Amino acid sequence: MCPSYVAMHGYAGDGGRVGAAGLPSEYRHLTVNNSPARAGQADVYVAVDKYVDTFKTGDRVKSLYLYSAEPGTGKTTTAAALLNEYLTAHYIGCLQRGETPLERPAFFLDVNAWQKDFNAFNRPRVPEEIAEPAAARYYRTMTIASKVPFLVLDDIGVRDASDAFRADLHSVVNDRTANGLTDVYTSNIPMADMLRLFDARIADRIRDMCGEIHFVGKSKRGRR
Repeated sequence: MCPSYVAMHGYAGDGGRVGAAGLPSEYRHLTVNNSPARAGQADVYVAVDKYVDTFKTGDRVKSLYLYSAEPGTGKTTTAAALLNEYLTAHYIGCLQRGETPLERPAFFLDVNAWQKDFNAFNRPRVPEEIAEPAAARYYRTMTIASKVPFLVLDDIGVRDASDAFRADLHSVVNDRTANGLTDVYTSNIPMADMLRLFDARIADRIRDMCGEIHFVGKSKRGRR
């Protein structure tokens, strides 16, 4: 019944600000200290710890690009831990300043899942009972992702995307960079290659306020 825990997690542990952030259940109690990726990415977590400290200053938080060619090296786990750290810092900081914390200061956007919703209502002969909920989820997600102060874009290096979906993704990124909002990207392609997917104006904005962190090693999935 701790008021702060309820505010963050809800009464049943599946709501509150963590639930509103859209984090998958397996990531909802992650921090940078208990992250299973920490032991295998010691150099990365030196930078991650310093990054988390910037959440407490009240200044604009720089964006991050977490990259590794290999899957399963801890990029998504780390991004989720950073989102949880931001939620906590936002909540505590607002209370200390006498302000009301936002109900959704951060959001986790699974780019692949978002693309699946797009495909579900754009393919021919999709049943209406599937297409309509997918479209509603898709545009609701797009609205949230465009405006939330802190956004994780998991697996930003989408491939085989239609021009229409890619345009929507670019619109989200453009809105965010134009308004100085903070993004944490995860990808299996280097930032320089990802930026080629965007026009020069958006690419320059991302590059100016985004640090790249390279995750090393082979996949550690199944070894938690």
